[in-house]
Amino acid sequence: MITTTRQREIVRLAAARDAVDVHELAILLRVSESTIRRDLQALGRAGALTRTYGGAIAPPGAAGTAAASRHNDQWDASVRYNVEAKKRVGEAAAGLVADGQTVLLDIGTTTPYIAKSLHNRDVTVLTSNLGVFDELRSDPAVTLVLIGGTWRPNYHSLVGTMAESVLDQVRVDLLFLSCTGVRPSGVMDNMAVEASVKRKMIAAADSIALVAPAEKFPGKGSLLLCPLDAIGTLVTTAEADESCLELVRNTGGKVMIA
Repeated sequence: MITTTRQREIVRLAAARDAVDVHELAILLRVSESTIRRDLQALGRAGALTRTYGGAIAPPGAAGTAAASRHNDQWDASVRYNVEAKKRVGEAAAGLVADGQTVLLDIGTTTPYIAKSLHNRDVTVLTSNLGVFDELRSDPAVTLVLIGGTWRPNYHSLVGTMAESVLDQVRVDLLFLSCTGVRPSGVMDNMAVEASVKRKMIAAADSIALVAPAEKFPGKGSLLLCPLDAIGTLVTTAEADESCLELVRNTGGKVMIA
């Protein structure tokens, strides 16, 4: 594949998926990762993509109106999926927050239910999740901090180097972490652009609460966020994999079944 053809395909993939990572592109296009990095550098200079750590994101508007509609459809479908379990997990997780604490709420469709249960509380909430921001932005009791970054419409989240830079400068009492999979080997995610932000969140937190309904066991994803022994509390639902729950308990973590 010649360079111009390959770069057009990279732009097409980024517009279709919102974000691409170097490793995945190298496999799909059958070239080396160094070749992909050079392509991304060239596309970034041309304004065709926005570079991120380990990959790139399509710039706003690159995918057009049809893609924007598709992103909204994806988000709406995710919001509507398994709502009752997410509500139970969110309500149980919010009970871990003490007045006066600073908490960090990750992306996803479960963490807004945590936010819903934090109304009228004397807490500080940091987030890169626009669902959380929308839930709490009118609440005068909550100090709300929106982490900057590059907008990912299909996940209503902010990612990229700006988000990571902010997270390098903060410290929080408690992180509510989301994921795409939970396995004995650890907590997993399936997108490099999200995983790098989540790892910064983990590093910024004194304690980590993983919010993961039962369908996340084993879930999906090949990118390790953290081992299970890093989790202080796992909030899940009935039928979650017992071997994972025991690993959390055996390393001093707490398991809550919502």
